[in-house]
Amino acid sequence: MKQEIISYLSTLESELKDLSKNLYDIKEESFKEYKSSKYICSLLKKHGFEVEENFLEIPTSFKGEFGNGHPKICYICEYDADPLKGHITGNNLTSTMAVGACLGLSKVISKSGGTVIILGCPGEYINGCKTTMAKQGVFKDIDVVLSAHPNTITTVALKSNALLPLKIKYSLKKDQEVPLLSCTATHCAALTYNFIDILKLNLPEGFSVENILMKGKCNPYLISSYFESNYLISANTIKNCEYIKNMILNFAKNLKDLMDLDLESNMYQLPYEEMISNDTLCRIFSHNLKETGIIDFHDFHDALPGLSLGSVSHVVPCINHFIKITENQDVAYPSSGFAKETLKDYAFNQSLKAIKALAITGLDLIENSNLLKEIKLEFSNKTK
Repeated sequence: MKQEIISYLSTLESELKDLSKNLYDIKEESFKEYKSSKYICSLLKKHGFEVEENFLEIPTSFKGEFGNGHPKICYICEYDADPLKGHITGNNLTSTMAVGACLGLSKVISKSGGTVIILGCPGEYINGCKTTMAKQGVFKDIDVVLSAHPNTITTVALKSNALLPLKIKYSLKKDQEVPLLSCTATHCAALTYNFIDILKLNLPEGFSVENILMKGKCNPYLISSYFESNYLISANTIKNCEYIKNMILNFAKNLKDLMDLDLESNMYQLPYEEMISNDTLCRIFSHNLKETGIIDFHDFHDALPGLSLGSVSHVVPCINHFIKITENQDVAYPSSGFAKETLKDYAFNQSLKAIKALAITGLDLIENSNLLKEIKLEFSNKTK
């Protein structure tokens, strides 16, 4: 059946090239990918997939299915772009690899059994929706999630830190025009900023707290009626992010009591949990990449700042590999130059190899129940 997948994919090359080129030309920004998602959904429907658009009431999200029962193999589509610079991270090829893999596996699913699923995940540049999907139980009935992204290197696996967004807002108390003390909301925000700067000096390597946004408003007396700051906390686990957050909030609460101001704190977007990469699944996919001709692997030592797939990896076994699609070693990722590289023949041929490996990996897991058990046992041990 593997050869049947490979042969079938050779008949889809022109459609997959067109998909990559059309997404490149459309280049829609996050959560406004109307043409991109419609194009992908139409292609899936053409090849017999049942497609639910407006999935989870997210207008540019979708869910496609082919087959019945378990195992359920899931592929991930991302298709947003920088509105000015285009597909600087190559999401036109990310979607092409996911669509190609699910179409390839669907060709044999009637013989092998199981279900192939593809999820359209918009808005990856601004928090994305995979975390929302994980919170709403989308992945709980799925057996594995397979994902690959274009890059300047091919990696064995990806690691990512957890990210926790924190908003802190100081304000005058209700009906209070002038603070009881001379310290205003702006002063409190500045003191908190300085405290965080000192805190950062004592954090372990790889941990950080970055200031993302600061804004305020004055009342008619030219006294700051409120001042809010957005911070992004990064650590190796979400638990450590919470620990750092609590230190900051303890300082903020003591400060607001001392200065007799009000304090609000919340998360301004959903957090990302750290990525738990499944080693068994990585090994199988890496083997299949080598079988298709991708043999130059790099170990990924540094953790990425954050991946929305991280939250998914706490619910279901996942992999997320970089695939080298550039011959020019001077091209940076992400960049406008990298976006142009995605249209070259070398990039498509590398993506086609990854497509074959993704589809064959799905088939391996359907045909070999022991492999799937090994993957799930590792997942269970890592998420206890």
